[in-house]
Amino acid sequence: MIMKGLLDFIRRKLSVRVSLSVVLFATVIFIAALSFLFYQSREAIRQEAINRATQILDNTSLRVTGILNRVEVATSITEWLVNRHPEVADSMFVYSKGMLMNNPDFYSCSIAFEPYYFEKYGRYFSAYSRYVNDSIRTTQGGSDNYQYFYMDWYLLPSLLDRPCWTEPYMDFDVQTGTKEMVTSYCLPIKDRQGREIGVVNTGLSLSWLSQTISAVKPYPNSYSIMIGKGGTYFVHPDSTKITCQTIFTETLEHPDTAMSALGHAMQRGEEGMKHMLFDGVECYVFYKPLGPTGWSMAIVCPKSDIFGGFDRLSRTVTALVSVGLLLMLYFFIRIITRELMPLRRLASEAETIASGHFDAELPDFQRSDEIGQLTQSFGNMQRSLVNYIDELKKTTAQKASIESELHVASDIQMGMLPKDFPMWPDRDDIQIYASLTPAKEVGGDLFDFYFHDDKLFFCIGDVSGKGVPASLFMTVTRSMFRTVSSHEYMPDRIVSTLNKAMVEVNETNMFVTLFVGVIDLPTGLMNYCNAGHDAPLLIGDNVETLPVDSNIPVGFMTDWNFTTQQTCIHTGTTIFLFTDGLTEAEDITHAQFQMDRVNDVAAQALALKQNDPKQLIKLMTDSVHQFVGNAEQSDDLTMMAIQYIKKK
Repeated sequence: MIMKGLLDFIRRKLSVRVSLSVVLFATVIFIAALSFLFYQSREAIRQEAINRATQILDNTSLRVTGILNRVEVATSITEWLVNRHPEVADSMFVYSKGMLMNNPDFYSCSIAFEPYYFEKYGRYFSAYSRYVNDSIRTTQGGSDNYQYFYMDWYLLPSLLDRPCWTEPYMDFDVQTGTKEMVTSYCLPIKDRQGREIGVVNTGLSLSWLSQTISAVKPYPNSYSIMIGKGGTYFVHPDSTKITCQTIFTETLEHPDTAMSALGHAMQRGEEGMKHMLFDGVECYVFYKPLGPTGWSMAIVCPKSDIFGGFDRLSRTVTALVSVGLLLMLYFFIRIITRELMPLRRLASEAETIASGHFDAELPDFQRSDEIGQLTQSFGNMQRSLVNYIDELKKTTAQKASIESELHVASDIQMGMLPKDFPMWPDRDDIQIYASLTPAKEVGGDLFDFYFHDDKLFFCIGDVSGKGVPASLFMTVTRSMFRTVSSHEYMPDRIVSTLNKAMVEVNETNMFVTLFVGVIDLPTGLMNYCNAGHDAPLLIGDNVETLPVDSNIPVGFMTDWNFTTQQTCIHTGTTIFLFTDGLTEAEDITHAQFQMDRVNDVAAQALALKQNDPKQLIKLMTDSVHQFVGNAEQSDDLTMMAIQYIKKK
């Protein structure tokens, strides 16, 4: 009742309304002045925080770089000692143990040699030392259960022909049953003739490195992170993310342009600062590369830590100003006797809004008459219009950003596959043609082929699922096929190596059906291994299905025994490979193309003498499009045809 009476009094008293207007104007002046003062103060605090965090980051970076350099120098010295007496096996145990005795903060040291280098030790010899509690335990590593010369730390320096740091991996001690995430520096050992005879591997514990990096904090709630070349977390306050997630993991499900930009900047070895949301908290992120390792570290400082004191001070000043404005309002009510014409102000503000300044502030007359109603109507219209325009801008920007990123991802994915045919116009013993049509912007199908040692290596595969996760799995599979097949000729061992590597990193339980073949071009003999993929067709004198064993897809079980099969490809025969996007292509009634139609089209191509790769795939593509009609493509469609033409 009292509130209603007070409101009626304000409506009736013109001087009260004018006083409110004047105080509002004074409030704007105070806000402008205080905002400028607060802005300058905030910038000074921000700059001090930048200088403080940057200095700590530089010191920490120097410390970590010093540790890494010490590892590299110690490893080089050990390699020099090994080369003095490379034929004395027992000396290797002394050198390995001496490395840790001289460097107690190192995790392990392994001096591993090529198979049968020391005949009396058999196939394996690796002088392996590591700390167990406070003592150093030195053993002879390597066995049929741990064939170290197939490990990344042994293979990488040989493949790169230079020392390198590995991505983190789990080191498991069989005797103690302990596990530790480590990263290691690997240096190849070469004899006097320049032949590689082994590798010196020095390991650092990631938990120890994390404690070293996280020890210094510029603010109470700040923390450090470190990522590898691929963006994988080496150091993070959430231990579940270390080596299990990358800085881009969360952006796959929830696109975050700022986080992606930070990850790419750190991968490129850049140095700087970003103001962004990190794990849902507004933070300042300071980042810097770690020397030639390709790694990068960052210090994450929550904004609340940096500006906590400033925010408390600003609240106190705001309270004092508010009290002063209330006193001002009291005195203005007593001296102001006139009021400007409210209708003129309303007309002026309405014209401002009509000219396009939708954020202009309308005066609040606190009236219940026609002018008050008109003011309220204009205010509601203004807020609705501003909200609509803001939502439209945000929606348009988000859609454009997502489409742009998917388009770039599609270009990158398709750019990895062979696309210009014939790729080798000077070859007269083989013809190849292939096509891949993804169902979405990015797909999970893959194919690849290349020539090596007068042999044709080729593969075709289909990753489970669609979209970005499938495309990433496809990219890894294709890259690993190239890497493994460059050192291995038998398809079953290629697939087995791929399978073991995939299972170890397959956190999402994805899999890929795969067909891998190797054709000896002078003889036409083809060795092949099928891992759960559709059987290819052989189109020669007739159309027949290539017999394949029922192996499981790649990515399920590490110990699956994949089998190799063999057949002779006769001159003029075309091998037609495809994914299930061909047989399962659906029309608008959801009827599928099926294998019978594939065989019919292949027979038609043979009858029309159009069984060369390009004509065959074109005829198959036209048939699928005619069958599907206007129905939306439901799965990636990939085909590859290889026609063998024996050299004359």
